[in-house]
Amino acid sequence: MIKASKGKTALLLFLLLIVAVGGFFAVRYGIELYYRNAYPQKYSDFVDKYAEEYQVDKNLVYAVIHTESNFNPQAESHKDARGLMQILDETYEWAKFRMKDTRDISYDDLYDPELNIQYGTYILSLLLEEFKTQDTAVAAYHAGWGNVKNWLADPERSANGVDIDSIPIADTDAYVKKVGRTKQIYDKLYGKPQ
Repeated sequence: MIKASKGKTALLLFLLLIVAVGGFFAVRYGIELYYRNAYPQKYSDFVDKYAEEYQVDKNLVYAVIHTESNFNPQAESHKDARGLMQILDETYEWAKFRMKDTRDISYDDLYDPELNIQYGTYILSLLLEEFKTQDTAVAAYHAGWGNVKNWLADPERSANGVDIDSIPIADTDAYVKKVGRTKQIYDKLYGKPQ
């Protein structure tokens, strides 16, 4: 009677172990599935194309799109920034001039996902080239090139002239942190681009 009881106990423990391990993997898969749905790679053809063309980390592009518009190509801000990467009219005109883009397009065309991703990624590439670090370039994307130049020249804001130690605009500070966290999630979910 005791041996049968030990056998049943061992079988029961074995079954509980199988259920626990299965549950662990189910939960892990569910969490990953949730994150992949919450942090998608929409418009990947355009992101891949322009990230490669302008040599920008595609996960940074996804992080900016996610933060700016949550992948809504019709998004508009209270300042009239448009599209997936929320580009302002004057920024569009500056980028169009820098790109030497002679196509018959206008600011209204920035609702087109491909055009918006092309321009937004190009702008990021210029800012990364100018400012060297992701956080500083992202701050410039949000607050403007001139503001960031002023902050870097101010020893109270930047000790080394490369990194901003304290961003004086709360929205921009929160934006830079959010883009950074979002990029880390994309890196973890999809791997860092080569």
